[in-house]
Amino acid sequence: MSPTTPADLAHGSFTDDAPWLLDPAALAWSAGLGELRAQVRTSVPVLTRRRRVPPATRFFGTAVRLMWALGLWYLIDRRKGGNTSRAGLSRRLREQFTELGPTYIKLGQIISSGEGLFPPELIDEFKQCRDKMPPETFTAVRRVVEEDLGRPLEELFAEFDEAPVAAASIAQVHFARLRSGEEVVVKVQRPSVARLVREDIRAMAWIAPFMVGRIPIAALANPPVLVDVFAETIAEELDFRLEGENMLDVARMMAELGQRNWVVARPHPELVTARVLVMERLSGFKIDDIVGMRNAGVDTEDVIRTAMISFLEGAMFHGIFHGDLHGGNLFIRPDGRIALMDFGMTGRLDDRQRLAFLSLLIGAATNDLRRQLAALRDLGALDDDVDLDEVITAFNLDRPPPDLAKMSGEEMVAELQQTVKQLLAFGARLPKVLMLFVKDMLFIDGAILHLAPDIDLLGEIATIASTITDRRRDVIARDMGVSPDELVVDIDSIAAVLGAQDGGTVSYRDLQQRRKEIQSKMESQRESGARKELRRTLLGRRR
Repeated sequence: MSPTTPADLAHGSFTDDAPWLLDPAALAWSAGLGELRAQVRTSVPVLTRRRRVPPATRFFGTAVRLMWALGLWYLIDRRKGGNTSRAGLSRRLREQFTELGPTYIKLGQIISSGEGLFPPELIDEFKQCRDKMPPETFTAVRRVVEEDLGRPLEELFAEFDEAPVAAASIAQVHFARLRSGEEVVVKVQRPSVARLVREDIRAMAWIAPFMVGRIPIAALANPPVLVDVFAETIAEELDFRLEGENMLDVARMMAELGQRNWVVARPHPELVTARVLVMERLSGFKIDDIVGMRNAGVDTEDVIRTAMISFLEGAMFHGIFHGDLHGGNLFIRPDGRIALMDFGMTGRLDDRQRLAFLSLLIGAATNDLRRQLAALRDLGALDDDVDLDEVITAFNLDRPPPDLAKMSGEEMVAELQQTVKQLLAFGARLPKVLMLFVKDMLFIDGAILHLAPDIDLLGEIATIASTITDRRRDVIARDMGVSPDELVVDIDSIAAVLGAQDGGTVSYRDLQQRRKEIQSKMESQRESGARKELRRTLLGRRR
């Protein structure tokens, strides 16, 4: 390592121009974080346990607002049917979530990232929760910073911007400059938000069972399960020391995998507390600034390839990944490296889950159905005692998948309804780590639209699979008990899913067009069904 190379690059994938050096073994704020993380996870079942008597603090206000939203939808929007009904319910829920404050806005943000998991009407409506929230006053920010860091603001910072650069549900972010001259970002938790979140989770857990079967826009989003997942996700976000540890762990994982095309902001060695996180300031191009990136000579297709490989390898071989990828949490630097921010949501898998993840992705690449189902079971998406043969039979998985593009709208809706019914019958659910992973994959899928719309998807899948198997041969052989030479990517089955014809290529534009055609057919069928239902209702009234 040359004298000009920061020594802490041995510990993580950080920037080359270090504002300070990190020694993970000597951080003032890192002692006891393993025990703290365990305590936080232990507290989640207590928070979500449904009690006989509803929690008085937030329950009644929450219940009234949610019932008001459902009541207005039932009286006004429901009978319109189709996407009009779903859009009406989505809007009314979003309005009440906004009024209920930080916890529900955070839940709305998570829902808004679940494209493919929730209906588009719900996604589009809850995207409004991503917009800037009204910031806390600078007086409140100063009080939190000084209480947690134990010194007057002016003793620590030469400059501290009073206006936040971003204000989210849990915290807001300010630019600042330390007395020692380093440009930093300061993340400050909103006062009292930790107490409010815990009260809200208790109220959500009490209300959720009454919502089962009463929200037609999200049949698989079982409300009690969604509350459990949300509680697991947000509980660790309330202590910024855990986020600091997430930053170090992801940076170390990237370095150990040789993924130096990612960089993580360095947390400050001393200025991290439960409510304040001071970190290195990073910058770069936004994910949709294609012109800026190309003018700087950035290979946008390589950015996508790098993102996919490192994201998959992190989950499969280290059991950790950034759990909240979106346009506000990353930048593309002029040298093409991807800078990651905001590690409050970080996917962490225990050894059983990591092996299941590895098995799931290998099974998907090789079209091994039994391996995929067993992996989903081990991840917690199916019961431990589920009969895999029964699942295969119920979903006709032993037959070629239907070509949705050749099905009528009526056939597609019927197929979807039958699939949802069977999933619910098998007790299918979406564990936290799988939800975060799917959410991130959907973000990467959308990023392709901006960065590489004409990329050959089949070719990239084959390249990524061969790259991973070549680089991790020994680990795959050890963990899976098979030689990588035996793992042959089933390009034909993947091509069939993507809609490739006769061995041709499939670009992202092609895939998007196929999706639009399928969605259009389903929407037409839904609207037709809604008109028939309205006609039957009117005829019934006349009689």
